[in-house]
Parts: sequence; structure tokens; C-alpha cells
Amino acid sequence: MKGRLFGVGVGPGDPELMTYKAVRTIEKCPVIAVPAKGREHAVSYRIAAGMVDNMEEKEYLDLDTPMTKDRQILNQNYEKAAKRIIEELEKGKDVAYLTLGDPTIYSTYMYIQRIIKEKGYETSIINGIPSFCAAASKLNESLADRADELHVIPSSYDIRNALRYPGTKILMKSASRLAEVREILEEKNVDVKMIENCGMADEQIYERLEDIPEHASYYSLLIVKESV
Repeated sequence: MKGRLFGVGVGPGDPELMTYKAVRTIEKCPVIAVPAKGREHAVSYRIAAGMVDNMEEKEYLDLDTPMTKDRQILNQNYEKAAKRIIEELEKGKDVAYLTLGDPTIYSTYMYIQRIIKEKGYETSIINGIPSFCAAASKLNESLADRADELHVIPSSYDIRNALRYPGTKILMKSASRLAEVREILEEKNVDVKMIENCGMADEQIYERLEDIPEHASYYSLLIVKESV
């Protein structure tokens, strides 16, 4: 019998925010795939290790993904990662691919799952708490009320048109263009807050646009609301 691939969301950073189902799934999978050159470099691994007792007993697949927008390079990487996972599935081993937040939101996992699913293997997604939900909790406020719209935007791309949408805007993947994003937001009449490394030991919260630095870690997101 062939194994099954599980895409497991470990949440935003705090191990205690992992779901019970995520913990149980990781516990039962003999093989763990991490999106890094080594598990010690994978934030998702460190989060899971805070809640799953038998992590040292697992076999590991280090599936590093290059930080590039070149689709050809990325597709080659996804195919390579899928091939390594399939080798384990063919042995009858279930594989848990760990991903930050939720697997369905800007996750490398989904590209790999499509390849594996198309080849006839069984796959499942285990949801995790998205980073922007945890960030709103840290700020002790809602993301949207009543008829408010909510937009999730990858700010590593051009955000000018997206900022015209009404309602709350979540700007994810902001770190690489943070200075430029700040400059664009300064032109708008908006309320901006940023959470860096949400739920982690080095978490930082910036409640005003002018307090946001020009450089921040990869795990930073901005919550943009229309000023009242």
C-alpha cells in the first residue's frame, strides 16, 4: 500500500497554536518534509518540535526552495521535491510536509501537492491558523466587521492597485520591499500596523506607520485599514 502525503499547517509561530489534528498527524507520519536545507533551519520544524514529542524519531526530507520568482527554476524545484516525496510514498510511508500558517495560503506545499496528486497519490491538507489571524489577535482587534471587505495581498509584487480596494488589506511577504511599501502607504490616508515574527520569541509589534523600520524579517505582515 502506498503512503499518503499530508500538508500540515503548524500555525504562525507559537507551538501552542497548533491544532490537535496537526499534532496527531505529525506524530503518526514516519517521514517529515521541511522546506529548508536542514531541519534546524526550518521555522516550521522548530514550531512542531515544541508540541510533538517524537520528532527525533522521524526520517527527514530537506526540500529547500530557492527565493526566486523565476517560474522555470521554481517548477524544476517542485518536481525535484515531489520526486523525493514519492520515493517515500512508494515505500508505504506517510509523509508530513510542514508549512507555516495554513497550507492553502501562499504555500510552496500546494505546488508540490498538485504534482503528486496528478501522479495518482493520495494527499490531504491539515489546516493551521493563518499568520494574519494570529496578528489580529496580538493587536486585540478584528480584521473585518459587518460588511467590511478583507483582502490578502502578496506585497512582494506591485500593491498600488490593490490598495484601492475598500476594507482591510493584509500585506504579506512585505520584507523584501518594505521601504518601498512604506513609501506607498505614506501617500494614503490609512491606518497601518505591522507584526514581525508573530508568535515567536523575537516578535515585534509596530502600531504606527512611522514606527515601522525599513528592514524587517521575512516573517512580517502589515494590516492596513482605512482611517476613520
